[in-house]
Amino acid sequence: MLRIGLTGGIGSGKSTVSALLAARGAVVIDADRIAREVVEPGTPGLAAVVEAFGNGVLAADGSLDRPALAAVVFSDPAARARLDAIVHPLVRDRAVELAAGAPADAVLVNDVPLLVETGQAGSYDLVLVVEAGLDIRLARLGERGLPEADARARIAAQATDEQRRAAADVVLDNSGTREQLAEQVERFWVERVEPARG
Repeated sequence: MLRIGLTGGIGSGKSTVSALLAARGAVVIDADRIAREVVEPGTPGLAAVVEAFGNGVLAADGSLDRPALAAVVFSDPAARARLDAIVHPLVRDRAVELAAGAPADAVLVNDVPLLVETGQAGSYDLVLVVEAGLDIRLARLGERGLPEADARARIAAQATDEQRRAAADVVLDNSGTREQLAEQVERFWVERVEPARG
């Protein structure tokens, strides 16, 4: 099994790269998706979040009110650390479970936004980083409805491009078109994935 850690800052295009790799047959484990799963209503994860941050982070239907929680944690590093201490172990355990179910010869892609921040780079055979310029990322996040101040706070809470590059085996530049990104993914697959699979 070839284990690839995929990361990049918010708005860089990790999801697009994940989809392109999945189209080539990779098994993708999406940490963001798991992070949502582990705090669904009725889970121990949601109970722990509510215990740490109070009922103000719950929506009327009992689900996690993500904007309310984001307002707390992205303006307070200590609060973010408390949230990370709850959610990250749950996400890691679930990712290990999903990886164990993948075929032995799989190309396994772990899409992990905070791969560098959580010190996981050494866990992978290859670390693939997706980058895009700050203005491009802010524009993409704006299109998703995230106000610029919130987008900047989230970007500031993550590793820098330099920190991610230091952990990377390969860096993809997603400042251009989807077609240009697809060409880079193709080159990565041919030059790095196929040789590593033997």
